[in-house]
Amino acid sequence: MVTVVTKLVHYLHLSRRSGQYTMNHDDSRRIPDGASFDRSGSQDSLDAMSLDDFWKEVENIHETRGNNHEERQAIVVKEPDEGELEEEWLKEAGLSNLFAESTGDSQESMVFLSTLTRTQKAAVEKRVETVTQTLRKKNKHHQIPDVRDIFRPQSDPKGKVCDRSEPSAVRTTESKNEMQDETKDVKFSLGANEQKSPLGDTPFSETDINLEIPFAEQAANLKDNSVGKVYKDGGGDTLHMNFRLPKDKTGTTKIGDLAPQDMKKVYSLALIELTALYDVLGTEFKQQKAAKIKTKDCGLFGVPLSVLLEQDQKKVPGTKIPLIFQKLISQIEEATLETEGLLRIPGVATRVKSLCQELEAKFYEGTFNWENVKQHDAASLLKLFIRELPQPLLTVEYLKAFQDVQNLPRKKQQLQALNLLVILLPEANRDTLKVLLEFLQRVIDHREKNKMTLNNVAMVMAPNLFTFQGLGSKNIEQSEFAMAAGTANVMRFMIQYQKLLWTIPKFIVNQVRKQNTENQKKEKKDKAMKKLLKKMAYDREKHEKQDKTPNDADVPQGVIRVQAPHLSKVSMAIQLTEELKASDIVARFLSEKSGNVQTLKKEEVFLYEIGGNIGERCLDDDTYMKDLYQLNPNAEWVIKSKQS
Repeated sequence: MVTVVTKLVHYLHLSRRSGQYTMNHDDSRRIPDGASFDRSGSQDSLDAMSLDDFWKEVENIHETRGNNHEERQAIVVKEPDEGELEEEWLKEAGLSNLFAESTGDSQESMVFLSTLTRTQKAAVEKRVETVTQTLRKKNKHHQIPDVRDIFRPQSDPKGKVCDRSEPSAVRTTESKNEMQDETKDVKFSLGANEQKSPLGDTPFSETDINLEIPFAEQAANLKDNSVGKVYKDGGGDTLHMNFRLPKDKTGTTKIGDLAPQDMKKVYSLALIELTALYDVLGTEFKQQKAAKIKTKDCGLFGVPLSVLLEQDQKKVPGTKIPLIFQKLISQIEEATLETEGLLRIPGVATRVKSLCQELEAKFYEGTFNWENVKQHDAASLLKLFIRELPQPLLTVEYLKAFQDVQNLPRKKQQLQALNLLVILLPEANRDTLKVLLEFLQRVIDHREKNKMTLNNVAMVMAPNLFTFQGLGSKNIEQSEFAMAAGTANVMRFMIQYQKLLWTIPKFIVNQVRKQNTENQKKEKKDKAMKKLLKKMAYDREKHEKQDKTPNDADVPQGVIRVQAPHLSKVSMAIQLTEELKASDIVARFLSEKSGNVQTLKKEEVFLYEIGGNIGERCLDDDTYMKDLYQLNPNAEWVIKSKQS
């Protein structure tokens, strides 16, 4: 098999250089109804980029596999039964209780569904309908809800999809609870169910990535406006267009900034939004499922990330990245990142194999001699580690989805899909991918010396992330030959826009806020809960009166009380102004020169938004506090480190 593949690689390599070989993605690409796009596949966007590095890397990979006589058990991707894929999708989206024998907390699901956008609801309806038909065919006696009933607001008996947010004119004024009134007055702009086009008055430019309006809604609007128009080069944008992330006055939310309970909601919403985006663009989105196989339960190479981290956390508590992965990167960087051909020039195959075996035996004992490891060998070991994972770093479930991003018509939509896919990755995979991309960017930063540009690095690394030995030879051939240019483009995007990809879109954060608000409203309608809360509030007030000092008095309008339990100044009243940022508040606390504050650095502590309509959120330095306060007036504000 290796000989055949190597010959085919060599043939394609020579044919391409003589102009005889072209890659055609026309069959795999779908064009949205009503708009035609004049393009001939992702190869066009790579005319200026040589594929030499890609093919050479593929040859190096097969040479390495040829020297490795240890056969790996191939992962079998299960072919789902009719409706099974959609049922699994609903479970992943947190909507399994719509079909389970025991419905569980259906009220929570109803709240969740009520916050979805128009295109998100359509995506859920489509999957619900498929599962419903399947269950009826199988004569299963589940309590199957009608799709129209699932999304029918109480005030709309005809089942018309509409926004459930209450108009300010009809909001009740009967409640004397100030917190409840303030919560009702907070508006979350989702740009989803307006009669008017949600993109009509937005100030975003063509190069801005709009995180305020759902991606699928943007695509639907663009599709409606593009009927009869012809776009070239992927719908009007080009590979060399530099996209940017506009500043958000209420702060940018990164992956890792939210509490776990809110991240669960983010995951469900990201899955639904990604599916809705693909539905609107007429592209198939299917998660793949791998059959369970036996894997190594110790060692370094070919060991699942979860097992590696379990091993490593015994030695370094709290570590989130495999120690061998961290060490290989530091070993490469210690030599210098200015070495010409770094990552492109392979190490000596026999020496790399010997080092791999020695590392397996001596790494955890601490007896491995790193002075014997040459830089190119370390780079080859790093790539080998990625390829030898029993499941791909991008996961079996989403590897094909990452590959298929290239099939979306516009580069901006490709970035939006990548953003959602990164959110969907398991934490260990996502954290490891982040460290890898940051390292690759540091290599590119030295391109004047090492001759490794963004394009070169993308070409070299794409085969290592997108070709996966465990999925069998057919998958390898498809990803290496038919999808070479496309996967290199996806790799390029992941490196270039990694900061954007680790950002949680504002519209998703707003949907989480809305869900939390709706859940709080429903809890308050429960009389038993009301009594319990009242008693708790009375006991707390009684306790606080006993310990209250003059500094703890209620703060006036336009002032927030910021707590910093781990600093010398534990509390401070802050006057809100138009220009006050989160970084200004942190700086005020750090300016107090006493206690343990001297041991803390500015980059180690952050201001947190806690409670109200969010669980917990770490604020970025450029968050304008007055704008955020208006969005979440019931929050508490605490300064702490991310570890505390």
